[in-house]
Amino acid sequence: MTHDSFLRIGLIGMDTSHVPAFTKLFHDPEASGDLAGFRVVAGFPDGSDTPMSRDRIEGFTNEARDLGVEIVDSVGALIERSDRLMIVSVDGRIHLRQAEALFDVGKPVFVDKPVAGSLADAVALYDLAERLGVACFSASSTRFGPKITDPGWRDEAGEVLGVTSWGPLAYQAGQPELFFYGIHGIEALFTAMGPGCESVTRVKTPVHEIVSGVWSDGRVGVYRGLLQGAKPYGLTIHAEKAVVNLVEEPSYEALCREIGRFFKTEIPPVSPAATLEIYAFMEAADESLRRGGASVRLAEVMALARE
Repeated sequence: MTHDSFLRIGLIGMDTSHVPAFTKLFHDPEASGDLAGFRVVAGFPDGSDTPMSRDRIEGFTNEARDLGVEIVDSVGALIERSDRLMIVSVDGRIHLRQAEALFDVGKPVFVDKPVAGSLADAVALYDLAERLGVACFSASSTRFGPKITDPGWRDEAGEVLGVTSWGPLAYQAGQPELFFYGIHGIEALFTAMGPGCESVTRVKTPVHEIVSGVWSDGRVGVYRGLLQGAKPYGLTIHAEKAVVNLVEEPSYEALCREIGRFFKTEIPPVSPAATLEIYAFMEAADESLRRGGASVRLAEVMALARE
């Protein structure tokens, strides 16, 4: 630990509700375990011209300032004041640029969702981290909720044979359609299914979206994006011994505990390969839509992203 026995966190991007939410969790005087021992000390309000960024920077920057976060005017000042770094800009398209500015100093970095604005940028971001030896990870809060991470349902159900995950879906102009909000339900799908998806098909209507993935062992995982009607998060898990239904909201506290553990150990809880497979799933879904719902292999879109 440093600076009076706590690790100092610096934030780049001040245009999301995650800024005050994460700061309050790390500043909670009752914080314990992996949430304890941190202080968000600095923030740099970098953003983009998308309305969700441009129109919210001032408000969330002021909230952070009221929580005791120093607002700095450069990346250099942010790095100087911080032991650990978080990229929290709402627009994933600028994450690679921000990572390029932060990774050089070698401090661990958490990258908020979406990890990047394209699969190619996500590949480039992780390649850069590997080349520079920087510990980093990205994840949705749906991965770490108490129900989905409880080993009890796996004990009850046995081998997972297929999963349907659902959640609210919203689009963000300029970004791949599933990256911005679909990531939540899709990351939950992969948390339950595990890796190994080979191909994807997608159907889009004004009511719901359906993205179906076929895994290498023949299992099928389905994401239903909810555009109209009730919009809870949840999963139905079809397994060897039981069908299990889990309904759970994303947990910022659970995510920040994982971030805290990562900041202390510098061991990412989610591997680059696991995250890139999820973004390849979403990229393949976009390509399937462009091809009229045809099946698209994840290996194909990954190869194109690496060109």
